[in-house]
Amino acid sequence: MRLILIRHGDPDYERDTLTEKGWREAKLLSERVQNWKVDDVFVSPLGRARDTAEGCLKAWKKQAKVLPWAQEFIYGDKLLWDYYPADWTSRSENFCESDWLGLPNVDEKSRQAYKSVCTELDKLLSNYGYERDGRFYRVKKHSDKTIVFFCHFGVSMIFLSHLINISAQALLHGTFLPPTSVTVLNTEERRGDEAYFRIERMGDCNHLINGGERISESGYFTEIMQETKQREE
Repeated sequence: MRLILIRHGDPDYERDTLTEKGWREAKLLSERVQNWKVDDVFVSPLGRARDTAEGCLKAWKKQAKVLPWAQEFIYGDKLLWDYYPADWTSRSENFCESDWLGLPNVDEKSRQAYKSVCTELDKLLSNYGYERDGRFYRVKKHSDKTIVFFCHFGVSMIFLSHLINISAQALLHGTFLPPTSVTVLNTEERRGDEAYFRIERMGDCNHLINGGERISESGYFTEIMQETKQREE
């Protein structure tokens, strides 16, 4: 079974759509994926994700099912991925699979939302024959289907955190998915009914590189800080 996570294009957050650059990115994405064999498509209810999916859906001649729980992971007063290094690395719990959920800076809304997203993801996977058993999945019925999610950076990290059993904080702060990037996971099924989702590629932007479109730094604080430093100098 294959899961493909696609982040929305360069965002116009104020209008919840795409910037002019974001629309160019989405067009290059749709050209890249037009010959993909896709079985089912799911999309966040937010406009920037649905706009990104539009061209791809036309190419595939498919409709997407809207998943409310695949919206961006913003529930508390502070973004979970908006901490400075010294503020989050000082707590070893942030590097543990689920211990980070118990830290004081994680509000109850975010804590419950994390659990809810994981639960809903498992429900969806069970419809394809994969049922969660501790930290892996039991294959009740093998599936060769490819399913695509058009969503967001934060919630994609929640998905990955649950699927490969890594702290969401470590992923949120230590990785980056550029706008319209493609992340692919496949099930590894080598013994009996055991399955584990394994990342084949992460944050792939070949369609932008090949199309001569600069990779957006939206959400990538390294680039923002470099620009700030240059202005100060």
